[in-house]
Parts: sequence; C-alpha cells; structure tokens
Amino acid sequence: MQRVKASEITESCRAMGFALAGVCPARASDRAAEYRAWIDAGMHAGMSWLARDVEVRLAPGVLLPGARSIVVVADQYADRSSDPRAEAVPRAHGRIARYARGHDYHNVMKKRLHALADALRERHPGDQFKTCVDISPLLEREHAARAGLGWVGKHTLLIHPKRGSWLLLGALVTTLDIENDTPPTSVPDHCGACTRCIDACPTGAITPYSVDARKCISYLTIEHRDPIDETFHAPIGDRLFGCDICQDVCPHNSPRPGERADGEANPAYASGRASLPLLDVLGWTDDDRRANFRGTPMMRARLDTIRRNAAICAGNALREHDDATLRARLNVIAADLNEEPMVRHAAARAVDQ
Repeated sequence: MQRVKASEITESCRAMGFALAGVCPARASDRAAEYRAWIDAGMHAGMSWLARDVEVRLAPGVLLPGARSIVVVADQYADRSSDPRAEAVPRAHGRIARYARGHDYHNVMKKRLHALADALRERHPGDQFKTCVDISPLLEREHAARAGLGWVGKHTLLIHPKRGSWLLLGALVTTLDIENDTPPTSVPDHCGACTRCIDACPTGAITPYSVDARKCISYLTIEHRDPIDETFHAPIGDRLFGCDICQDVCPHNSPRPGERADGEANPAYASGRASLPLLDVLGWTDDDRRANFRGTPMMRARLDTIRRNAAICAGNALREHDDATLRARLNVIAADLNEEPMVRHAAARAVDQ
C-alpha cells in the first residue's frame, strides 16, 4: 500500500488558502459516552439528524468503510484585529452572526476539498475519499483537535491559540494511509478557570464543554421551526440570525496590543452587511428572502422563521426606543388572520410588551 506524507497534503491545503490544516488517524471518538448522554438528555433539541446518525458520527470507519486517515482544514471568517463587542448595529436592525455574512462556507470549502480529493484520487486510484463540511455526520472538532488545529473550548468550539475561534471546519476522510512525517502537536486546553462564555450567555445554554441547544440563540433563530418560548424573547435582543456572544467575550478572540494576529479572514466571508432593517424583513415575501440570502448561509432560514425572529427583535427594540412605524407594522401582523401563526404570535407578543 502506497503511503503519502502528511506534510505534502497540509502544504497543498495551505496553498489552497486554508488557514489551518492537519492530519489525524480515522479512529473512533473518545467521547462516545458524553455524546450519547447529550443526545439522551435531549440537548440536541429539534436537530433529529444528530440522534439518527450517532454510530456514524462516532466512528469514521462507518462513514467511509476502511477509513484510515482524516485531513482536517479550517477557514478563518473573522480575526482578532478589533474588539467584536464594539461593533455597532443601527437602531431597529437585526444582527447577523459573522459566519453568515459572506458566501456560504459549505460551497467555499467544498470546492477546494473536492479539488484536493481529485488530486489525491488521481495519484492513488485504489483509495476512497469523502469530503465533509458540516453536513456530513462527522465530529469535526474532535478530529481537528487530534490533528493539532487547536483545542475544544468550554463553549464547545475549536480554539486556535493565535487565531481564536472564528473558524469554519472541513475534512477529507480517506482510506489512504497518510504518514504523519510531522506528527501533530496536541494543543493544551488554555481555557483554564475562565468562564466568560458561560457567564455571558444570556439564556444559560452553556455549561463547561457542553451546549444545550434548547436554550441556544443560534439554534433558536436558525434551526427551530416553531414559536420560540417567550422566556427567550428578551435575551435574544437584536440577534436576527445566529449568535456570537460566547465568541465575542472569549479572550482568545480579543485584540492583543503589540501582537499581530496570525492571519486575516478569508475574503470569501467578508460582507459589509452586519445587520438588516427589521421593518424591511417584517414585510418580506419569499422572493425578498431569496434575493437577500442567495449564496449565503442565511438561506437556511425559512421566510416564517426569519420574520418570526424579526418580530422578536422588533419587540426588544421598542422597549429601548419607541418607533411608531415599527409598532404599527407589528400591530398589522398581529391582527392579520392570514399571517403565518408563528409570525403573528411573535408580533402580538412584541406589541404586548
């Protein structure tokens, strides 16, 4: 069986523009018990696919029979050049999570991973390759840590000691026996006694090294397809799509005087749009949604979901500053019997506040 050196592959990955790259054996998860306990406790909320593919996620050899190696890559979508907590969002706007402001990372990363797989397949026609970006049942963060890309922090995201946690992960699972000629150095956990992410989460979703999706603002505003429990309306604040709070407060994402960050964000994820006017979103049709979200991760949000979120954000905005036009729009939606029930409920709750 012909072997290939890990350094050759990681050099190719960096030449393709990936911020980080590493290789690790395709062995089973060391955290199977914890993962099963998390599922059994219902902390995956409505993400049923996480429970459906448990055995596949825990063992790459089930995902790709005969798997021997995993190439893990990371794209950087934001950097430590400025304090993220200082980012201003206009009044009556809904904030967009940083990863969702530019091009869809699934497409951006998969294109290069497919190119890497094609190049390796040409040199090693007897081996199999499977590219994975988020959608595939693979525990990317654990494999990334094994490959030396960082450690998994208390907020459950991968943290690189110099690049922070503004990272998107992808992987190439293969039957190829990759020789680790430069064995990855395990990055120690630098979270220490810090609990900033836990303390800052407005819904209490985070406990050390675990997130309860049922309380997570990212889950609630993106994946949750039903009315959001009113307990979470005020904590959602102005977050229209996703949430960056646990990363905003992480000291590994903050600028460090006198120290230059290890790299800039990939320009594919750059966008001048950090927020959207709530009044506009409340009046959107599905054509408007597609026109505004096309090519971005925000296409994940259905029209009723994003308008529900806008109504919740609008209610929070009105508590801070009264806006007659925004209030009138919410009243119209709340009184319209032809409205989507979920949107109507959120609008009614917003004006009742």
